Amino acid sequence: MKYVPLGRSGLMVSRVCLGGNSWGAKGRRPWGKFDADEAPAYFKRALDLGITFFDTADAYNLGRSEEIVGESLMRMVPRDELVLSTKFGIKMGDKPNDAGVGRKHLMSAIDAQLKRLKTDYIDVYHIHRLDPHTPIEEAMYSLDTLVRSGKVRYIAGSTMPAYKFAQMCMIADWKGYARPIAMQNLYNMVQREEEREMNRLCREQGVGLIPYSPLARGFLAGNRSREGGGETERAKTDSLVKADTWRDCDWTIVEALKAIARNRGCKPTQVALLWLWSKPYMASPIIGATRLEQLDDAAAATAMPPLLPEEVAALEAPYQFRVSPES
Repeated sequence: MKYVPLGRSGLMVSRVCLGGNSWGAKGRRPWGKFDADEAPAYFKRALDLGITFFDTADAYNLGRSEEIVGESLMRMVPRDELVLSTKFGIKMGDKPNDAGVGRKHLMSAIDAQLKRLKTDYIDVYHIHRLDPHTPIEEAMYSLDTLVRSGKVRYIAGSTMPAYKFAQMCMIADWKGYARPIAMQNLYNMVQREEEREMNRLCREQGVGLIPYSPLARGFLAGNRSREGGGETERAKTDSLVKADTWRDCDWTIVEALKAIARNRGCKPTQVALLWLWSKPYMASPIIGATRLEQLDDAAAATAMPPLLPEEVAALEAPYQFRVSPES
């Protein structure tokens, strides 16, 4: 396993981050089978492979994902050996202040999360989603308070407009607050719209990318059918991915992906990760493993030779931006 700084910070993270959207999803999704009895095997395999970066959120299965981390992962190794990332901001209840990035909700959320995670601090704390009511100044002041208190080591953002993230960085510099070091956004070979603004901003500002869905909900495994469905349980049952989700250019990209994988003697998923790591601003793609061998494949990819320029060009040439990256 390789380790890199997260953004322009001193925090070293494994080149692969294990994501927790499936932890506690048993009964909620056909492929989300993990609860307290299944998750420890995945944590152990990850740790054995050198993966030390783990990501979850309070909204993942209404806190159950964080509880499973606290019940099992936190008991496996000393806390200092882990880099733990979690998020807040998505609705957690029916009361008016059960969501958003306002100070009241934030201060309640952090205490509840630390209790679920069974830890005294969070390494990387993300705004999961902004709300339309809270000024960015209030959110940044509150996050800085958490850093100064020791409950949070670093702050970060997740999916949001680039201009909002630019405001976060600007206010931090202006006020002397803790500065975001990472951005968790949707970015993969068939969803490259973030290259228009957000990725450029992060590179200029020294912010590390830890994209979610690096394999496009499994599409880049190369096992889907144009008619819909595919070989895996998720491919057959994922309600968010229909037969018409993918464009003709996306299927062309998958064919190029599979061709390069054949030439290299590896799997398409590994080539998809190599493509992400070819970006100079990339830190750790977040993978959501539902089979142990997926962890093995991701870890093995970190030791593979980087993509050649002509391989990158072949993978990128078919892509059609939904809006021009120059607009």
